[in-house]
Amino acid sequence: MSENSQNEVGGNKPSGLKWALWGVAAVGVAAVVYIIVQAAANPGPRGDLKSVAKGEMAKLVVPAEATAAPATTFYDGEGKPLRLADFKGKVVVLNIWATWCAPCKIEMPALAKLQAEYSPDKVVVIPVSVDGDRDVDTAKQFIAQNAPLGFYRDPKMKLPYDLKPVAVGMPTTIIFDAEGVEKGRLAGGADWAGKDAKAVIDKVLAAG
Repeated sequence: MSENSQNEVGGNKPSGLKWALWGVAAVGVAAVVYIIVQAAANPGPRGDLKSVAKGEMAKLVVPAEATAAPATTFYDGEGKPLRLADFKGKVVVLNIWATWCAPCKIEMPALAKLQAEYSPDKVVVIPVSVDGDRDVDTAKQFIAQNAPLGFYRDPKMKLPYDLKPVAVGMPTTIIFDAEGVEKGRLAGGADWAGKDAKAVIDKVLAAG
């Protein structure tokens, strides 16, 4: 075999290896593109609130398991007994508050603005006062200053303890979907009138 022939044969080996490497690289790029496209098409569970819980909602805690709303009885301003199940079909924003809780009173106007943003047929904000009978009139007057919110009360303070887990401290706000399943809760005050809160509520609405 001539020297030129040996060079030709020897020269073909790197060329073949090069094409093989290019082929592997092409497959790898295609796989990455496929993963990106699939991720864009399927961005995760529609009810995963952590993906949108930013800013004011960064402290929102999403339960690891689906938890149904408690069957605890509370009352409206006329003394009518209610349960969270009575609001099935709507996204419920349950707020536990009291007149002696300063952060509760500070955030109430924001909750009123949140309710005003949505039709009550789709989203209902339910601020439940845990004030005793002695302070019921004061609590009712305070809510009247924060229309369009309605007045609700739990004078025996049962609702916070029937939640799973128990609501520790006030204010505590829990979001339930239209099926009455807890989707997230936030302990402490927050700006419920801002875009961060709206993003969370819209996410729950979109999940159906």
